[in-house]
Amino acid sequence: MFGKSLNRDVVGGVLMFGIGIAVAIHSMSLHLGSLSQMGPGYFPFALGAILTVVGLAIAVQGRLSPPAEEEKEQHGAEWKAWFLICLGVMAFVVLARYLGLVVATFAVVFISALGDRKNTWRSAALLAIALVGVAIVVFWWALQIQLPLFKWGFA
Repeated sequence: MFGKSLNRDVVGGVLMFGIGIAVAIHSMSLHLGSLSQMGPGYFPFALGAILTVVGLAIAVQGRLSPPAEEEKEQHGAEWKAWFLICLGVMAFVVLARYLGLVVATFAVVFISALGDRKNTWRSAALLAIALVGVAIVVFWWALQIQLPLFKWGFA
């Protein structure tokens, strides 16, 4: 579809690069501030810069890699994956409010991972347990997000 010299990684990388540049340029119209006194444009600028670098890396890597064989097996819309990912996000919203960060993080990762046809319930559970640990360290301990680890009910 993309020709012999242009694969999906190159196209995706160029799109990410372009979006990153656009976000970075637009955020410069806002006050950037400094690292200790961040303005409203600082975070979008940082995200735009990161997106630009990652997009460039993906495009270069895609250009340097040998062309991959097209998948012989064509799949239609992944309705199961779409449904499970949306269900996982909804479960996170509800469970975070009533049961806390640990249960909500486990649920969103477990349910969403089951959307991949190659995942089993066991691999989804192991991934969810690992990401619960990461969420505890990053969000609860390092960033001190005000979401309790465990919560019961409406309190």
